[in-house]
Amino acid sequence: MSQFTKNDVKLLNSQTLYSGFFKMVKYSFTHKKYDGSESALVQREVFERGHAVAVLAYDRNCEEFVLIEQFRYPAVPTTDDPWMIEIIAGIIEQGEQEVEVCKREALEEAGVHLHKITKALTYLSSPGGTTERLHIYMAEVDANSAEGIHGLDSESEDIKVLRVSEKQAIAWLCAGKIDNAAAIIALQWFALNKQELFARWDSWED
Repeated sequence: MSQFTKNDVKLLNSQTLYSGFFKMVKYSFTHKKYDGSESALVQREVFERGHAVAVLAYDRNCEEFVLIEQFRYPAVPTTDDPWMIEIIAGIIEQGEQEVEVCKREALEEAGVHLHKITKALTYLSSPGGTTERLHIYMAEVDANSAEGIHGLDSESEDIKVLRVSEKQAIAWLCAGKIDNAAAIIALQWFALNKQELFARWDSWED
C-alpha cells in the first residue's frame, strides 16, 4: 500500500469548465512527494461522469451470457466496427443503491430480471482523467427471456440483446472482438472465479 492517503492532498480551487450530461472541472492542488516535500501547484482538467455499475448476466442451465451490442461514437477513430459488445451497465444516480441500478439497467437494456446479484470487484476506469469508479457484478439470469431491441429513446439508445455461449464469449475475448474495459474485466473475473461464484450462488437463499 502507498505511504500516502488523500489527506496528503490539498485542494486549493475547483472551477467547472463545462456542465451538461457530464461535467469537466479544473482542479488546483498540491500533494506530498516521495522525498517528503510538497509539490508545486498542480492543475488538472478532470472529466466528471459520475460512477457506474456493470453486471455480467449468466444462465447456468444453458451456459450462456446475456450481453448487449450498441453503437459508441468515441470508438469510431480507432475501430472499423464501433458497435461494441458489452455487458449491461448504467450510471448510479444520486441516492441509488448499486444493486438497484443493476436491476434497472437489466430491464432497460436487455428486458431481463436478474437473480443472485453478486459484487465481484470495483475499479477506477481511467484515473488519469476521470473520477469514475466502476462496480462490477455477476448475476444469474434466464437467457430464454433475452431477446429484441431495447434502450431509452430519451437517451438515443438502440441496444441489441445477445445470447452468447460461454465458449463463444471467451473466444471473442481472446480474439479482441470484445474490447471495452468493463466487459473484459468482468469476463476475466468470471473465468478466474467461476467455481467459487457458483458455490456462493448455490448457498444463496432467494
